[in-house]
Amino acid sequence: MIQNTLSKNKRLFGPAVFYKSALAIAVPVMLQQLIQSMVSLIDNFMVSGLGDISMSGVNVAGQVLFVFMIYVNTICMAGGIFLTQFFGAKDREGMKQAFLFKLIMGFAAFVPYIFICLIFPRETLSLMLKGNLQADLILDEGVRYIRIMFFMGLPMTVSMCIASSLRDMGQTKVPLIITIIATLTNTMFNWLLIYGNLHFPKLGVEGAAIATVIARCLEFIIFIAVYIKTKPEFIVKLSELLKIDGKLFWRILKKGSLVLFCEMVWVISETITTALYNGRGGADVVSGMAASFSVANLFFVAFGGIYSATGVVMGKTLGEGKLEKAREQKTWILSGSLVFGFLMLLFGLATTLIIPLVYGRLSDSALYICRRMVVLLSFFMPVWVYLNSQQAVARAGGDAEMGAYTDAMITIFVMIPMLFLIARFTNAGPVLMFLAVKLLDFVKITIFHFWLKKERWLKNLTVKSNT
Repeated sequence: MIQNTLSKNKRLFGPAVFYKSALAIAVPVMLQQLIQSMVSLIDNFMVSGLGDISMSGVNVAGQVLFVFMIYVNTICMAGGIFLTQFFGAKDREGMKQAFLFKLIMGFAAFVPYIFICLIFPRETLSLMLKGNLQADLILDEGVRYIRIMFFMGLPMTVSMCIASSLRDMGQTKVPLIITIIATLTNTMFNWLLIYGNLHFPKLGVEGAAIATVIARCLEFIIFIAVYIKTKPEFIVKLSELLKIDGKLFWRILKKGSLVLFCEMVWVISETITTALYNGRGGADVVSGMAASFSVANLFFVAFGGIYSATGVVMGKTLGEGKLEKAREQKTWILSGSLVFGFLMLLFGLATTLIIPLVYGRLSDSALYICRRMVVLLSFFMPVWVYLNSQQAVARAGGDAEMGAYTDAMITIFVMIPMLFLIARFTNAGPVLMFLAVKLLDFVKITIFHFWLKKERWLKNLTVKSNT
C-alpha cells in the first residue's frame, strides 16, 4: 500500500481529468487575452499606417501606461491569492475583504497616474527616448495620446478588480464575453476615428486613444451591471466599503507587497530596457521592437492561462486543507506546463507569417527587427511558461518570497547592470541585447526548482496559525 502511494506521488503527469479541469479555467482566460492581443495588433496595424513616428509615439506612451496596468493587475493577483483560498474554505467575509483590498490598493495608484498623464506627460515619456534620433517628433505624438488615455484609469481599475475576482472563483466565461464586446467596440471606433471613416473626424493617434477610452468605459458599465445583478459571493455593499478588517488587510498587504515588489521590479526593468533599446537608433527601432511584442502577445497569453489555472486549482485545494493533494498537483502542473511551453514555441514561430501582413507599411529596418525579435521570443517560450508555473505554484500558497528574493534580486543586481554595460561598451543592437540578459532566466529556473522543494508554499492561508 505504501509503495503504491509513493509511486502515485512520483508521477510526473496527472490524469486527463486534472488537465481538463485546469484547461477549463486556462482556456477562457487565454481566449480573453488573445482577443485583447488581437485587438492590440489591429490597433497597431491601423496606427502603423500613419508611419514609424506615430506608431512609436503610441507605443512609448503605451509602455508607460503598461506600468500602471501591471500595478493594478498585481494588486488583483495579491488579493486573489487570498480570495481563492477563502473561496475554497467557503468564507464569504474573507472573500469580501480580499475584494476590498483590490479596490483600495487599485485606487491608490491614481495619484501618480494623474501626474504622468496630465501634469508631466512629456517629461515622463522623454525618459523612454534618451538618445533617440527622432525623440521630439515621437514625443509630440505620445503626449497627445497619453493625455486622452488618462480617462480610462478609473473604469479600467474597477473592471480589473471585478473580472479578476470572478476568475478567482473559477468563473471565466463572463469576463471573456465582456472582453469580446469591449474589444470589438475598440476596433470599430479605431476604424472610425483614426482615419475618419463614415464621415467621422480623422484624429490619428488621438482617435486611437478615444476608441480605447470608449471601450474601457463600456466594459466598466457592463461589469458593474453584472456585479449588481449576479451578486457574486465577494459582493460589497456601499455601506460596507469602509468596513475593513485591519488585521486581514495587513496580512494580505504583507504577502501582496512582496508580489507587488517582484512584479514592479520586473515591469520597471522592462521599461528601462525598452528605453535602452530605443536609444539604439531612430523611430525604426522603437516601432520594430514595439511591433514584435505586439505580435508576441498572441502567444504570451499562455502566461495568464497558466497563472489563473494554477491559482484557482491549487488555491482551492490548499484552502480546503488538502496539502498532500496540492503537493501532487504541483508536480502535474509543472510537467504539463513544460509540454505546453514547447507547443507555444511552435505557435510563436507561426506568428512570423503575419508580420508582413500587419506591419507592411513600416520601414524595412523596422520589419527586420520585428521578425528577429519574434523568433527569439518564440524560442524562450518553454522557459518562460515553466518559470510562470513555478511562480504560480509558490504564490498559490502565499510564498511571495521566492519571487522577491530571487527574481527581483537577479533583475536589480545582475540584469540591469549588465544591460547598462552592454549599452555603454558595445554596439550590440536591441535583439542581441535582449538575448544576452534573458539567458539569466535559466539561472532563475534552477533556483526556483530548489526553492519549491522546501515547500514553503504548502500552506492553508485561511488558517491564521499557518501565516
